[in-house]
Amino acid sequence: MLDITIKFFNELSLTELYNVLQLRSEVFVVEQDCVYQDIDGKDQNALHVLGYKNNTLVAYTRLFKTGDYFDYASIGRVLVKQTERAHKYGYDIMNASIQAISDQFNESAIKISAQKHLESFYSNLGFKTITEPYLEDGIPHIGMLKS
Repeated sequence: MLDITIKFFNELSLTELYNVLQLRSEVFVVEQDCVYQDIDGKDQNALHVLGYKNNTLVAYTRLFKTGDYFDYASIGRVLVKQTERAHKYGYDIMNASIQAISDQFNESAIKISAQKHLESFYSNLGFKTITEPYLEDGIPHIGMLKS
C-alpha cells in the first residue's frame, strides 16, 4: 500500500514539485518516447495526489474540479513508476484520487482521457468508455466517464 499525500499546487514543496515533474518526464516523455509539453500551465489549478513507497515518489495523478479541464471533474497524468507496476499501485493512486474528488470537490462524476491500452484497468475502477479512440500526442486514447 502506498503512502498518499494530497496537496494543492501552492502547498507543494520545491522538492515535491521537482520529484513530480521528474517522474512525469521519466514516464511520459522518456519511457513512452513521446515529445509533448508536459508543463502545460494547468498544474497551478490542480490537486496533486502523490504516492510514496519508502519515502520515494512512485505514483502520481493530478485532479481538476468541474470546468477546470472538462465538463466534469477529472483525473489526469496518471502514472506509476515502471519498476513499481507489478505491485498494482495504479489502483491505490486511482482510488485515492477518486476519493479526493469526492472529499475536496464534493463531486462523483469523473471524466478521463485514458490511453486505449489501459481501458480494462479503468473499467475495473468503474469508468465506462464514452468516445471512439482518438490520438492525443500520437498515442491512442479514449474518453471515459465514472458517474
